[in-house]
Amino acid sequence: MTARPNIVLVHGAWADGSSWSAVIERLQASGYHVTAPQFPMTAIADDVARLRQVLDFQDGPTVVAGHSYGGQIMTSLGTDAPNVAGLVYIAAFGIDQGESLGALLSQGPVTPALAHLFTDKQGFGWLSEDDFVHHFAADVDPGKAEAMYAVQQALAGSAFTDVMGVPAWKSLPSWYLVATEDQAIPPDAERLFASRMGATTVEVPSSHVAMVSHPDEVTQLIETAAAAVSAAG
Repeated sequence: MTARPNIVLVHGAWADGSSWSAVIERLQASGYHVTAPQFPMTAIADDVARLRQVLDFQDGPTVVAGHSYGGQIMTSLGTDAPNVAGLVYIAAFGIDQGESLGALLSQGPVTPALAHLFTDKQGFGWLSEDDFVHHFAADVDPGKAEAMYAVQQALAGSAFTDVMGVPAWKSLPSWYLVATEDQAIPPDAERLFASRMGATTVEVPSSHVAMVSHPDEVTQLIETAAAAVSAAG
């Protein structure tokens, strides 16, 4: 029997590694080696460097799953993605070469979760409490959503203007979970990302933070990807 791949989980903006806790518990119970590092959110180059650091000490093939801006981080691995055997996007950005997050987001009206995004003196963007609790994490228990709000990691403004090079999904098999009730990334944008990358796609009636409110479905998709890359290997 082929050994199971490692799993690396990449959190998004306004979140941290603890957002994956329920998924981590499920994957570990199934026997997977899981790593969910903290990302600095200071620049895309810094975030990619952290992902490479973690990938470097994985022993063997690895499936990388990213949520939201975490998709931007893993996509930015480009053609040099050592140990990576597959990518799983959880309501995540999967942009193409020459695109940027800011240009993409400007194509439509501001989503409810980002309606009152504000930038501090250091140039980092933060979500307001109301938008976070009632839109970003709309289907999460309010007490838990408040705790998530308290630990949010601000995102450097440069993340919105950085232009994507050759995306990693061009050369790696991909899976995508569309959160149909997402109020941060429009679900139709998620469907577009999934379609362009030829991803195996599932749709879940979830808010933006599907790994918190629907950990069973998220875990199932990651395990589906892990099984597929094991069979291919």
